[in-house]
Amino acid sequence: MIEINTLADIESLTETEEIEVKSAQGKDHQGQLPKDFWPTYSAMANSKGGWVILGVEEKSHKFNLIGIKDVTKIKKELVTALNNKEKVNYNLLTDKDILEKSIDNKTILIIRIHPATRDKKPIYINNSIVNAYIRMNDSDIKCDEAKIRQMILEQDPQGTDSRILDNFTIDDIEIESLQKYRNIFSARHPEHPFLKENLLSFLSKIGGWRKDRYTKKEGLTIAGLLMFGKWDAITEIIPKYSVDYIERPENKIDTRWIDRVFYDGSWSGNVFDFYQLVYPKLVSDLKVPFNITDGVRQSDSGIHQALREALVNTLVHADYLTGRVSILVVKRPDMFGFRNPGLMLISKEDAIKGGNSECRNQKMQQMFLYIGLGERAGSGVPRIYSGWEQANWKVPNLREKYDIEQTLLELSTTSLIPHNIVDYLVKKFGYDNFSKLDDFEKMILATTAQENWINHQRACELTSKHSREVTLALPNLERKGFLISQGEKKNKIYKLFGEEELLMPEDILYANDGENIQHDHIYRDGSLTSRNNNSGYKNKNSGYKEPSSGYKNTSSTNKDLLGRIIDERVDKPFIFELTQLDNGFLQSLEKIASPTIKKRITFDEMKTVLIALCKGHYISLSALAILVNRTPDRLRQGYVKQLTKDGVLRMAFPHVPNIPKQGYTTVEEH
Repeated sequence: MIEINTLADIESLTETEEIEVKSAQGKDHQGQLPKDFWPTYSAMANSKGGWVILGVEEKSHKFNLIGIKDVTKIKKELVTALNNKEKVNYNLLTDKDILEKSIDNKTILIIRIHPATRDKKPIYINNSIVNAYIRMNDSDIKCDEAKIRQMILEQDPQGTDSRILDNFTIDDIEIESLQKYRNIFSARHPEHPFLKENLLSFLSKIGGWRKDRYTKKEGLTIAGLLMFGKWDAITEIIPKYSVDYIERPENKIDTRWIDRVFYDGSWSGNVFDFYQLVYPKLVSDLKVPFNITDGVRQSDSGIHQALREALVNTLVHADYLTGRVSILVVKRPDMFGFRNPGLMLISKEDAIKGGNSECRNQKMQQMFLYIGLGERAGSGVPRIYSGWEQANWKVPNLREKYDIEQTLLELSTTSLIPHNIVDYLVKKFGYDNFSKLDDFEKMILATTAQENWINHQRACELTSKHSREVTLALPNLERKGFLISQGEKKNKIYKLFGEEELLMPEDILYANDGENIQHDHIYRDGSLTSRNNNSGYKNKNSGYKEPSSGYKNTSSTNKDLLGRIIDERVDKPFIFELTQLDNGFLQSLEKIASPTIKKRITFDEMKTVLIALCKGHYISLSALAILVNRTPDRLRQGYVKQLTKDGVLRMAFPHVPNIPKQGYTTVEEH
C-alpha cells in the first residue's frame, strides 16, 4: 500500500497515470461511491492497476482535501457491488486493498486496484462485456471489439500459440528449417528420446503439432507454423506478420542502413530462421573477454547473454495474432533496439524483479528452451539488466506504448555517467552534497544535465525501480535543492537548480511583437538539446554546457515578411495562427495541402504534404489541422506522432510533447 500522510503526498502522485482522485460526496455530502468509480475500476484492472483516492477534490490542477463523513457507508457500497456479478464480473479487491486514512482530521479512502491476470480479463461492468475499459494516460477509455477479442484470446492458459490450425498440414512447414532445429537439438541432447521419432512426431513432441484430447482434432499449431512455417502459409493465417532487422551506421533514425534482414524470397521468413540470421549480426562486433572456466576458454559474455535473451524475449512475447506492428530489431553504434507487437502480460516492475513468468507464446518459448535459448523461470529480463550493469552501460529502457500496443526495449551502449558530467555536477553542487546521493539520484541529475530537462516518464526509463519510487525521488531532489520544477501534473518537468526556465510556447507568443522584418537568413541548424537531437530551440537553457559554448541572455520577438514569428531562442520561424500570415504565403500553404481535401488519403500521401508544410519553419498542430482538414487529435494520433517517432518531423518543445501549441518542423537531410 502506498504511504500517504499529507496532501503533499497526494499531489506528488499526480505525475503518474496510476492515481485517480474523486470527491465522493454524494447528494447529502455525507459520502457516496461515485458512479464513475466503476469505469476506473475496469480500466485499471485491465491495464497496470492503480489507486483511487476518495475524499479529495481536484480543481484547476489544485487539490482540496474534503474528506468523507460516512466512510463506513462507502465501504459497504463498495464491497456489496464488488460481489454483485450484475455490477462487475470479478472482485479483485481484498480488505487490505481498502484503507482509511486520516489527514488533517479528515478521513479519506484509498483503494488499491490490482491488474487482473490474463485469465480474468476483460474486467467489465454492468453485466456486459462491451462495458470493458482500459487506462490511457489518465483517462478511462472503453475497449473496442479488437481489444476485447485480444483479451479473450489471451485467456488460454496454454498460450495463444497452442491453437490447432484448420486445414494446415506438414506441407506448410519449411522442412529445411525444422531439420536445422532438430540438428541443434541433437547436438545439445544427443541421447534424447525425441530424436528416435520421425520428423512429424518430433514436431509433435516439441509442440508444433498437437492432437486435442477431447475433440480429437489434430494438426499444426500456431507455434509450429510461426517457428518453422513457409512465408505464404504464415501470412495466410497472420496477414500482418513481419520480421525485420536493420543495422544503421550512425546514432540516429534515418533511411540509411548497412545491413538488413526481412523477407525477400531468399529465405523462409519464419521465426526460427530469423533468430538464426539475426543473432550473429547482433554480436558480430562485440569483444569477447578472455575468461577461463574449468580449464575451457568461454566465448561468451554477459552482453552476449543479454542480447540472446532480448531477441528470444521479443520473439516469444509478441502478439502475432492481433498485433498491429512488426517484429523489429535495430543495431546502431550507440544502442540495440527490440520491438514486439503487444503489451507485457505482467508489470514492468515484476518483469525486472524476476521470478514471475507469463509468456504469450508458451509453445514457442519451450521450443527455444529445448535448444538452450531463453529463460522460463522469470529470470530473462533480470539477465538482460545484469549483463548491461556488468558492462557499466546505461540502464536498459523497457517500456510499453499504448496507442499502437507494443513493447520496446532499448539497450544503450553509452557509459552510465560520463566523467565530464560528474565533474560538472560536483563543481555545481559540491562534492559532499553530490556524493551523499544514491546511484539513482545521481543518474537523474546526470540525465538532466545532459538533456537539459527530465520528467517522470524519462526518469522511469533510467531505472528498474517502481514508478512510485521515481515519483518520490524527483520532488525529494527538488526539496534538497538539486532540481527545480516547471509546469504541473503530466506536463511537470524538472531542470537543474539555478538554470533558466525551459522555453514554452507562451514565451514566444506573448513576447513583444516587433515590426515586420526579413530575418529568415539568421536561422540555421544549431546544436540541439534533446536526447534524440530533436529539440526545437537553441541550447540557451542547458544545465550542462561545454566550456567553449556561449549564449546570449536576451531575446527579442518579431515577424518576418511572411507573417511568421521569429525569436532568437528558436532555430526557425514559427507559425502559431494562420490568420497572422501574409495572404500570398497562406495561399501557397493551402495549395500544398490541397491533396488532403480528399476524404481518403494514404499515409504516404499525407506524409508528403506534412513534410512540405513543415519545411523551413515550425507550425502548430492546430494550424496544420486546419490546412489538412483534420481534427488536431486525429492528425496527432494518425500521422504526426508516427512521423516524429520516425525522425521525419521534430518538435519545438520536446520537454512537453503533448501541449496544444506544440510546433513541428521537417528534419533536414544532412
